[in-house]
Amino acid sequence: MLSGSLAALVLPLLALHPGLSGLYVLDRGEDALVARVWMVEHASHSIEAQTFIWTSDHVGILASESLLRAAERGVKVRVIVDDLMVDAPEEQLLFLAGRENIDIRVYNPNLTVGTGRAKRLWNALTGLRAVNQRMHDKTFIVDGAAALTGGRNVADEYYDFDHAYNFRDRDLLVLGPAVSDMRANFERFWADPRSVPVEKALAGRALSPERARALRAELAAYAGSAGNFSPEVRAAVAGVPRRFPELVDGLTWAKARFLGDDPGKNPGREGLKGGGAVTSALLEAAEGAKERLTIQSPYCVLTERGLELLSGLVKKGVTVRILTNSLAASDNLQASSGYMKQRSRLLAAGIQLFEFRPDAAVSSRLMGPDRPKTAKPPVFAVHAKTMVVDGKTLFVGTFNLDPRSAHLNTEAGILVTHPGLAARVEKDIEEDMSPGSAWKAGEGDSAAPRGHRLKAFLWGLLPLDPLL
Repeated sequence: MLSGSLAALVLPLLALHPGLSGLYVLDRGEDALVARVWMVEHASHSIEAQTFIWTSDHVGILASESLLRAAERGVKVRVIVDDLMVDAPEEQLLFLAGRENIDIRVYNPNLTVGTGRAKRLWNALTGLRAVNQRMHDKTFIVDGAAALTGGRNVADEYYDFDHAYNFRDRDLLVLGPAVSDMRANFERFWADPRSVPVEKALAGRALSPERARALRAELAAYAGSAGNFSPEVRAAVAGVPRRFPELVDGLTWAKARFLGDDPGKNPGREGLKGGGAVTSALLEAAEGAKERLTIQSPYCVLTERGLELLSGLVKKGVTVRILTNSLAASDNLQASSGYMKQRSRLLAAGIQLFEFRPDAAVSSRLMGPDRPKTAKPPVFAVHAKTMVVDGKTLFVGTFNLDPRSAHLNTEAGILVTHPGLAARVEKDIEEDMSPGSAWKAGEGDSAAPRGHRLKAFLWGLLPLDPLL
């Protein structure tokens, strides 16, 4: 059985692999949730988290309570959440930020936190680029010893807990030198003036001591309820010590490179364009493909530079395959409209397109038997952001195949060259591309609800491509 801090468990492993980072792919939502819970429970001095979405649903409340318990035992907890997708009551934010050892900052608060309707409209009218510049990073770092990065936000659907809609996603557990780079990236965001303390963003609002005590009791009661934290997940967390040797054996050790954009992405001199460090690194990696390029992304709206690059690869004999969501599976009809307008150009360029089915066969393996039981199976959609070059080089992170990730949102992820790891992930993507889980381009259009088709058509009439 394992005991002690996370750092004490990790340091002996690092000593056996000097200069290398340990990597472990988390494909299943339950495994990704268990990893986070277990890491929090073994934190001894620090937790840093960046996320694009934090929702006050089942997973969001459990995450808040878990971090609060860590803070109460002396762990310093720092969280940066993007302003656009904060879905939590203001008093809950004030309560958490007001606890000892917890600091929360909101990135670019111009639309949601502390922003009334009139101010929100004014900000959108006077600063289109500013309101669309979001922090899309997802990193989770414990004791500077272990970290996670990938596609998952803090909400039910990223861990297969939603009753109507869940995501096929992917994270990497990371140990070693890449964690230090990830932490340095967090510090850049923490120090940036765009990251505003909750207390400042909600200036003039306050909680009474009585209300704060009531909120703490509510969180404890929610987390303590067997119905809210399923016995299966509790058993899985309890079983991690027994599984640790298996996890260690499954780690891939390699020289991994953490990619992260600077706060603000780029100076903004090119309007809604401008690129960024992650964009440049991924373009360079893709350009090096000699045999095949395999991409998995929930959205597929290529920039002209991206389309030119992929077209050039095809002309050189490189097989280019992209798996994205079908219209029937998509959670973003604006992005779907851009993809459908561009689809014929992609096919004409020789790019192979696969569209994920909402009833993908792979869901039975990834979601497992312990997910919520509903009369109608939930929609299953791609949210993983992954690229594999020649079955040797792998990227797992937050970068979507769209102009927003290329030019506006800050992004993050791990780029590593390791044939064994890359080939295993590529095999998983190929399973997602198989006929039981995906259609070839356009084959499933009629399966989308009529309303989806109409809305995608109407969105397609608007000049939104730079913002998709």
